[in-house]
Amino acid sequence: MSRVTRLEEEVRQLSEPELAQFREWYLDFDEGCWDRQIEADAKNGRLDDMAAEAAAEYKKGGSREL
Repeated sequence: MSRVTRLEEEVRQLSEPELAQFREWYLDFDEGCWDRQIEADAKNGRLDDMAAEAAAEYKKGGSREL
């Protein structure tokens, strides 16, 4: 049995309050992972092309307020 399968089984056995607590923890954990990845990508220039494209589109008037 893989680690993921064991974790899935453990999560299925959580009570409602435990599941709510786990869900909150996991969302915070996952957001932190995304934040670190985006920071690393920005630092390493992986977002430069996308940012330049967005800036060019904005300058052409190709954006609107949300």
